[in-house]
Amino acid sequence: MSDPLATEAKSLFKSIRIVLAVSGVIALIAGIILLVWPAKSAVIVTGIFASYLVVAGLVYIGLGIFSRAKGGWARVGHIVLGLVYIVAGVIAFANLGVAAATLALVVVIFIGISWIVDGVVALSLLGQDGSRVWTLLYALLSIVAGIVVLFSPLYAAAVLWLVLGISLVVLGIVQIVRAITLGKDAKGFVASVESDAVR
Repeated sequence: MSDPLATEAKSLFKSIRIVLAVSGVIALIAGIILLVWPAKSAVIVTGIFASYLVVAGLVYIGLGIFSRAKGGWARVGHIVLGLVYIVAGVIAFANLGVAAATLALVVVIFIGISWIVDGVVALSLLGQDGSRVWTLLYALLSIVAGIVVLFSPLYAAAVLWLVLGISLVVLGIVQIVRAITLGKDAKGFVASVESDAVR
């Protein structure tokens, strides 16, 4: 008869393996899709985002209409925000290709501006930081990278999409390998738990 602790350990390892394997397969498939069909996958992501906008808009409208605890202006604000979300979602659905390109540009421009601001903040901390050379290097690289992204946002969006796809493929493979090797580790762990229980 097996030890309850060993049985629980087997069950735990099995659950972890399943989660690792499933998440690895999903990441691998998503990465392959991003790499093989970059434009179509961008449109799909935009469609998901547009769906979110419509659903969130409906939720906000529902909050505005049915929330008795909120004051009048808060309810009106929720309804207006909900309508804005729905309109944005419908506009995105009307032309997913243009919406995907616009979304990519907005994200890349945000990243570029963020990198520039991050570099400026790092420069402002230059006198207070113990590693001046690394801080200066980081600040300059961040500012230059941000400027490059802002001057070539379409290229930057394509590169970021490619990096995302490659990352998902690599991470998916690593997760699958982890799931497989965890099975081997589980046998040794369960055996040690069972031997400890016998003592």
